[in-house]
Amino acid sequence: MSPRSIYLVTALIGGAVLPVQVALNAFLKRYVGQPMQVTFISYLAGTLASLTICFFARYPLPTWTSLSQTSWWMWVGGCLGTLYVWSTIFATPKIGATLTLALTIAGQMIAALFLDHYGVIGLTKYPASPLRITGIVFVIIGVSLVAAKK
Repeated sequence: MSPRSIYLVTALIGGAVLPVQVALNAFLKRYVGQPMQVTFISYLAGTLASLTICFFARYPLPTWTSLSQTSWWMWVGGCLGTLYVWSTIFATPKIGATLTLALTIAGQMIAALFLDHYGVIGLTKYPASPLRITGIVFVIIGVSLVAAKK
């Protein structure tokens, strides 16, 4: 398997677990109550899982020196993750997991196209070619089909 294939399969698996996460979080909401409470539980469980993996893999803790060299905006990723998890917990019971994730994917693709095109936040620039834009248009058409009423 080529290195690129490993990245492609990893991304595919990462995407495949999202609907399971969304379904589990929506189910947990029935018992916990508010979407933000479930978001907290989800992140707490994820933090413990990450800590356990780091411990067993013997990854060293980052040094205070390396952490002090970061900027405040580099820490916003966790907040954006919280918004993502909360939004799926909030929307899924009302519009279903399929439409929630279809809209999530469309939003990701549109935002990613701009981030790639402009090389925002230190990303390598990948131009928004007509072919890439067409791919996103197909994603939007797919979302429209998922959202359409019978």
